[in-house]
Amino acid sequence: MPSLYQEQERLLVDRGKFESGLMENNASPISPSVSKGTGAAKGFAASSGMKASDLKAAAKVHAKELRKSGVVRIDDIFPSDTADELREYVVGLRERSEEQVRNGEVKPIARFADVLLKENRCDLTIPLEDDVVVDALLHVFQKTPVGKMMSSMLGKQAALYELSCLISDTGSNRQVVHPDTPCKPDQDAVLYTCFIALQDIDLTMGPTTWLPNTHTPSAHELFQDDYVGSSGGESSKDKLLRTTPSVLGLLPKGSCAIFDSRLLHCGGANTSDTSRALFYFSFKNSKIGYPGNPGSIRPELSSKYTITSLEAELKQLKKKR
Repeated sequence: MPSLYQEQERLLVDRGKFESGLMENNASPISPSVSKGTGAAKGFAASSGMKASDLKAAAKVHAKELRKSGVVRIDDIFPSDTADELREYVVGLRERSEEQVRNGEVKPIARFADVLLKENRCDLTIPLEDDVVVDALLHVFQKTPVGKMMSSMLGKQAALYELSCLISDTGSNRQVVHPDTPCKPDQDAVLYTCFIALQDIDLTMGPTTWLPNTHTPSAHELFQDDYVGSSGGESSKDKLLRTTPSVLGLLPKGSCAIFDSRLLHCGGANTSDTSRALFYFSFKNSKIGYPGNPGSIRPELSSKYTITSLEAELKQLKKKR
């Protein structure tokens, strides 16, 4: 006889498949946001050759799109070799972390965060001190528009709320559509999360699906209304999912998608023969207390860094080598 947990998981899997059918005819790949800068930045989403002024201009363009639709794609955040090194690192870290948990050296919460539909899927929290992580984050903050975007949208005192890697293995099921945090009337953005692809992501790998423009109270009101009625028909929630155009995170290696935590989204089913790894971090609006969802972050890093202090710490860690 299945346990209550297994029955709940089965219902979520079935619902995810149903939602996939509702949404399949209204989805398209997410397009990159391109800043028409000058010099090395001209015509590119991001580049290690961008000047500070170009980074600032690009950040402004990308931030405008993010505020409007709730999600933005920016290419070339990591060089290919950085993405490869980081993927190799997280694969090894996962193996070591799983062994530490099995041996009783640490509790699961010290290495893994909770994730919707755990089978063949994990949320591996990342330590800050390892060289590959330090170099990758410094590259993001110093060579791409992402850091300036976060600062301009949330302020330099925005807190590092998450630092982790979502890994979806072969056989993982499609999640149900969900927001990461609630949407309250007259409230500013709560979190912005940056997903960076550590490999090319194709359709068979179960890319993330986002529903642009659903980071609003009106969209959340419809999403929460699953009443069908005695005469049958379609709930407001299902109509929203069926009629709202969605975008698929078919990201090239090293590219990112940044999204508002209130935006409706879900991870897809991985039917490929390889895992899909998304290195990610999020920053929380300093004006907001608990956002409504625990952060995927090592306990020792929780509430420790702001955007400003994190960059300073990364520079110090690199200097100490």
